[in-house]
Amino acid sequence: MPTDVPNNIILYHYSFSPYARRIVWYLTLRGIPYAECIQPHILPRPDLQRLGIHYRRIPLLSHGRSVFADTRLILQKLESLFPADGSSSTFSSGSTSPSFDAVRRLLEHWIVDGGIFNRASQLMPATGAITKDVKFLRDRSELTGREWSAESFQRQRPEALVYMRDGFDLLESLLADGREWILETKAPSLADIEAIWPFDWLMGMKGALPEDIISERQYPKVWAWVARFRAAVKAAKKPDLCKRIKGDEAIEHVLSQTSNAGHRLAVDDHDPLQLKKGDMVKVYPIDSGSRHKDVGKLVKLASDEVVIKIETPRSEEIYFHAPRWGYRIQKVEHDAKL
Repeated sequence: MPTDVPNNIILYHYSFSPYARRIVWYLTLRGIPYAECIQPHILPRPDLQRLGIHYRRIPLLSHGRSVFADTRLILQKLESLFPADGSSSTFSSGSTSPSFDAVRRLLEHWIVDGGIFNRASQLMPATGAITKDVKFLRDRSELTGREWSAESFQRQRPEALVYMRDGFDLLESLLADGREWILETKAPSLADIEAIWPFDWLMGMKGALPEDIISERQYPKVWAWVARFRAAVKAAKKPDLCKRIKGDEAIEHVLSQTSNAGHRLAVDDHDPLQLKKGDMVKVYPIDSGSRHKDVGKLVKLASDEVVIKIETPRSEEIYFHAPRWGYRIQKVEHDAKL
C-alpha cells in the first residue's frame, strides 16, 4: 500500500543541517503537515541517487513528481503552494507591507551571498567532535572547495569573528528600538527565518563564540530575539505535524505521482541564455557543490527558476527544480555523459 504523505511534501534532510532548519521552522510555524526522509550528513545518499539526482546539498523537497533544490527556492514554492491568509497567530505573512519581500530578499542575500553563513561555518570549534571526523572534513572540503581541518579552523577563526561581530552589530542596531521581530510583525515572519539561522546555529554551538567578544552581554537584543524565536517554534510544534518515512517509501511515492503537481512549465523565449524547450542542459550551483551536475531536458526557464526533466536509474522521469541565482545552466549534447 502506498505511503500516505501529508500535503504531498517530503523533506530530505538531516537533523543538524542549519539550512534544513529554515524549512523545518517554516513548516512548523505555518502548521503545514509534511513527511521527512532523513539522509546521511555526508555522501553517498542512496535515496537521492535512486531518484537520479546528482545535486549534493541538503535539504531537498519533493512535491508531486517535482524535486526542489536550494532553501531559497523551496521557501518560495511553499509560499506559493500554501498562501497565508493572515489568520495565523504563530506566523506573520507580512503581505500588508509592500516592502516586505524586498527586505526579506535583502536579508537572504546578506546571509547567503554576503558571506555570513560561510564565516559562521569557520567558527566551528577546532576541538569539537565534528572537526575530528575525517570523513566529514573530507566531504565538506569536496563540497566547498576549501580546506576543512582543525588547523584551518584555527587559522580562519580571528577573521571570521570580525565578520560575525559585524553581523551581530547590525542585528543589535536593528532591534534597538524594541521591536520583537525583524519587520515589526506580531509573530515571526519569513524575514526572521532569513536573518536568524546562522546566528541561532552559532549560539547553540558550544565553544563557537568567545564570551568576551560575542555574548548576551554585548548583544542583549539579539539574544532576546533568538530566545523569542526558539520559544515561538517550540510553541508551534505539534506531535502529528511531521511524519517520518523511509527512503524506499519516499522513492515509491515520488515515482507514483502522475504529474509535476501543477507547477507551471514554460521556457522564456526572451531569456538571455536563448535556450529552447527540450534542449539538453546541465544545471549546477556555482558557489559550492559545483562538481555535482544534473543533466536533463529543459522544460522551464524563468527569471527565478529552471526546471529540467531527469531520468532515474529505473528509466522513469522526474522534474528537478533549481533557482536561477547562484546556479549555472549550460547546453550539452544529447549524448553527453556526466
